[in-house]
Amino acid sequence: MTTWFVTRHSGAREWAEEKGIHVDYVIDHFEPSRIALGDCVLGTLPVNLAAEICDRGGRYFHLSLDVPLQLRGKELTKDYMRECNARLEEYKIERIR
Repeated sequence: MTTWFVTRHSGAREWAEEKGIHVDYVIDHFEPSRIALGDCVLGTLPVNLAAEICDRGGRYFHLSLDVPLQLRGKELTKDYMRECNARLEEYKIERIR
């Protein structure tokens, strides 16, 4: 089992490190074909990619934040992430065909 963290933000990487979250690979571009059964993917991904993770037998943990209007569009530091109640929430997403 591999844990992937999909982010291009240094604040998110620092936040995860500070929280003691185990990550095997930090990547800024996600390719669903790399996911194997039991892999975990952390990040803020579009729903279609999250569904593909689940389709492949992986687990998706969404990096959720409560971002106030004044911080939208700004680079979030690990301190801002803490203030915005950053957390990982697992979702199981299924595409309806």
